[in-house]
Amino acid sequence: MALIDSDLVRPTDAGLFCPAGNFYIDPWKPSATAIITHAHGDHARNGSDLYVSAEVGLPLLQERLAGATIAGLAYGEQRRFGDATVSLHPAGHILGSAQVRIEVDGRVCVVSGDYKRNPDPTCAPFEVVPCDVFVTEATFAFPVYRWPSMDEVTREIVGWWDECAASGVPCVLFCYSLGKAQRLLAELALRIDRPVHVHGAMIALVERYRELGVRMLPTIPVSDSARGRDFAGELILAPPSAAGSTWMRRFGNASTGFASGWMRIRGNRRRRGYDRGFVVSDHADWPGLIDSIRATGARRVLPTHGNTDALVPYLRELGLDAEPLRTDFERED
Repeated sequence: MALIDSDLVRPTDAGLFCPAGNFYIDPWKPSATAIITHAHGDHARNGSDLYVSAEVGLPLLQERLAGATIAGLAYGEQRRFGDATVSLHPAGHILGSAQVRIEVDGRVCVVSGDYKRNPDPTCAPFEVVPCDVFVTEATFAFPVYRWPSMDEVTREIVGWWDECAASGVPCVLFCYSLGKAQRLLAELALRIDRPVHVHGAMIALVERYRELGVRMLPTIPVSDSARGRDFAGELILAPPSAAGSTWMRRFGNASTGFASGWMRIRGNRRRRGYDRGFVVSDHADWPGLIDSIRATGARRVLPTHGNTDALVPYLRELGLDAEPLRTDFERED
């Protein structure tokens, strides 16, 4: 088990705990006070007494944790928890995502949560926060993971859509309901103006983004369309869980695609049975991870939530004190 600092943050069987502030960060078991980096289900879990998150992401967290007591902090706003001073800073992962900065007696630890360095029209960009200890995600921590520009990817998606329209078939693009779907709708809105059909699981979250001022393509719930419609030439967004379900029957001979960082490896698309794979990730790629870690100035780095086997030795070669940190998060994106 990685030792971070007895006063800053320590791993426990309930999650990362700050003894000086008596709070947990993204706990996987109910706690009295949970500071949440973002609203994805593997980071924001039910059962805690009080949740604290970035103010801009409150509507998303309220959607996910109905009835919970949630307090918001503006980015950069400092708040005392016991002997710890805490502030939240943009992570660039999804709308409202945050890094957690913890200061105790002049020592600083930053827990990144999930983050990315690529531009995203739906959320504030990643902010480099200087620190002594950096707990970094490592979802795509292999050198092979390097992201293409979104200009390139959106051209590919629009080209696929046009091909399907010319062939008279629907195109169903699978992507995660929170963050990825909204980013795709926003990126496409910078280039085209066509309505997109969306699965029911995405409707409320898309509306929360609109209410928060994010411009996206117009969307139509699939359920609003008359039964028997063939959706020829239309683009439909759906969560991965819909693939292979009875819900897909309405689209007949649809062409299918998946938008994910895992599509950087061609074999992943073939194994999952998609016709097309589009490399779109809301996590940092290998250069983004290395650049971010170095920019913090941290001498102790604890990679977690992903692939640490390549990252830890590389960081040690750079002269950093690096050690993997186990946390109970699911692989996504």
